[in-house]
Amino acid sequence: MTHTPATSYTGRLTTLMRAPLVQGLVAFASAEAATRVVRLAALLVVARAVAPETIGAAALALSLFELVRVLANAGIGQRLIVADDNALPALCRTAYRLFWLVCLATATVQLIVAAILALVFGMAEPAAMLAVLSLVYIAMPPGLVQIFLTMRANRMGACARIAATQNMTDSAMTLALVLIWPSAWAIVLPKLLAAPVWTVLARRSTVWQPATVAPAPLREFALFGPAILGTEILNALRMHGDKLVIGALLGTEMLGLYFFAFNAGLGITQSFIAACNIVVFPHLAKAGQAGGLREYRKAFATGLVMLTPVVAAQALLAPIYVPVVFGANWTDAAPLVALLSCAALPLFAGSLVGAKMRVAGRPQAEAMLTGAATVSAIAGLSIGAAAGLAGACIGFGLGLGAVLLPAAAISLLPRRPSLNSSTACFKGATS
Repeated sequence: MTHTPATSYTGRLTTLMRAPLVQGLVAFASAEAATRVVRLAALLVVARAVAPETIGAAALALSLFELVRVLANAGIGQRLIVADDNALPALCRTAYRLFWLVCLATATVQLIVAAILALVFGMAEPAAMLAVLSLVYIAMPPGLVQIFLTMRANRMGACARIAATQNMTDSAMTLALVLIWPSAWAIVLPKLLAAPVWTVLARRSTVWQPATVAPAPLREFALFGPAILGTEILNALRMHGDKLVIGALLGTEMLGLYFFAFNAGLGITQSFIAACNIVVFPHLAKAGQAGGLREYRKAFATGLVMLTPVVAAQALLAPIYVPVVFGANWTDAAPLVALLSCAALPLFAGSLVGAKMRVAGRPQAEAMLTGAATVSAIAGLSIGAAAGLAGACIGFGLGLGAVLLPAAAISLLPRRPSLNSSTACFKGATS
């Protein structure tokens, strides 16, 4: 039978769409699209019902919450994903204990930050919000082992549904609360109220009970833990420290405008970028060294094809849809939305480079790259802020691109094997 070019193309497309990597990305993209419908409605109501100054107060509390929350990302789950099957039960038992320890410690740190915010800076309302949000950490440990086991099994559709359900619940609660109680609390409280939804769904995603085996020693988490924690802290400083810099340099009203532009622009694609990292990491871990570079290039190209049209549409159409959708009082934010949306491309590149480094057993290299990108982005933001919000957005994007884009280009090149490669520590990743 002779295959026409059209038939061959259709066959290749069908094969590509059935690939686990593409199915995982499509699952997260579809879930994100559904989430965005609800989140856009919530943001629309918030923009019309709440003043920029009020949004600025909520932005301060949420930014500090996100900065503190990274302390709970200590690389424990990533170690489970690359673990050998035989070692997994013992590692899970130790991980469960570590999750509780880390989350309780993080909650304590957040309460201390809230106390400092109230007693030293006199910001009672943001401090109270931050203290209430510390309860989120109590809901996390019961479902963390299960969700990482679900990722390990490459069941990305289930992970996508859990994330989408939590985000949509958050946005729906925000919408309802803003209509009833138009205040900063209406933006903050849903983060806490939606947390139990994630816990229940995560526990249902994979059935797990502590096995009757001795817990694995803590040294099993030593390589991933500190390096990944450092990376997450630096990422948080970059992605949320910008708002603290804007607030300090330009004031609360400008912070409210920037916070809106960030969520309407970069926030839309940032969730997809995080989803790409979640999908690509276990995929590369299963591919191993033999097919790692080929699968990495495929993942990079696939994600880029999915992301670029969205970024282009946001940047080009922002002057049209921002005043129409969100109201004429947000017209000044349209250029900021367009500028911030472009920063998604270097962030996507950095996310995939980081996943590749973790699989290769080089989380320290990822931490160094993230540190360089953080310094460059915040420096660019601070320098650009002298020219106003638009200059700050341009400086932020250029700072990211100057570090992450060259690193991505290098990561796509073949790497000569090293006799001292640390990937030998994770034989289970290639089995």
